[in-house]
Amino acid sequence: MRIITGRAKGLRLKTPKNFSTRPTADRVKESLFSILSGLINFSEIKSVLDIFAGTGALGLESISRGANSATFIDTATTEIILDNVTRAKFNNCTILRGDFEKILRRLSNQGLTFDLIFSDPPYARGLAQKSLNLITELNLSNGLIIVEHGAEEILASDFELVRKINYGHTTTIEILERKVT
Repeated sequence: MRIITGRAKGLRLKTPKNFSTRPTADRVKESLFSILSGLINFSEIKSVLDIFAGTGALGLESISRGANSATFIDTATTEIILDNVTRAKFNNCTILRGDFEKILRRLSNQGLTFDLIFSDPPYARGLAQKSLNLITELNLSNGLIIVEHGAEEILASDFELVRKINYGHTTTIEILERKVT
């Protein structure tokens, strides 16, 4: 696993050992960021939120491409994220360890919103839908929301589907944005 392009291009990311994490494959990440680059200008992204961050690969890729800052949330891999952030020499990152629901509520109470949100939870536990519901309820999104989930999971949201990409029989990525009314 590596950073694909930008300031930290080629940096190999440390990955967890003995954890049941499922890092986004390089080919999937490369495809996703190719699509995102056609939708947004990363240098205009002020704040990225990476929920269920794992290695931090999605938020780090965003910063490498020009996003201003990233907040990472995970319950078990914050030391690995910190190591990857340090090796990438990014000083504009916040790493939060704990229950994503409590942390999202705290971020909302602080009045924070995010231009780009990634949610890549463990599959088949209902966490993709739960995180999307919280993002909506807490009004955390200023822009795009990218949710990676198991192909068998079906999401319902108040956001407009921009693009849905299936990778094999196991992974689906949905790119969503707030509906314009």
